[in-house]
Amino acid sequence: MDYELSLTVLDCPEPARLAAFYHDLLGGEIAVEADGGWAEVVPERGGALAFQRVAHFVAPTWPEGPVPQQLHLDLLVDDLDAGEADVLARGAQLAPVQPGTTFRVFLDPAGHPFCLVLRREDGD
Repeated sequence: MDYELSLTVLDCPEPARLAAFYHDLLGGEIAVEADGGWAEVVPERGGALAFQRVAHFVAPTWPEGPVPQQLHLDLLVDDLDAGEADVLARGAQLAPVQPGTTFRVFLDPAGHPFCLVLRREDGD
């Protein structure tokens, strides 16, 4: 049996809003269901993301706390300072804890942690 990853799905209170945020970052195609309970972003590069409405969504606490993050996204960038300025202008927040020097942790508009990771010279 062969398996292929189709989507990474994030719970959130407003799927269209969160899809718009990630579409602004990643580009590609965006689709929002008519009832607003589901949205998808399919970038030209990288994996697809989907967002589903959860009525009583509680944002994860990072790095520790009562609501574990459970997953986060890493986005590669060539310049951490420029990337930080860009994601902050688009509605992200800088996480209060920054445990590394080659990446920075942010919270998307729904409170999910994600990282901007400095692209290494070897392309990774």
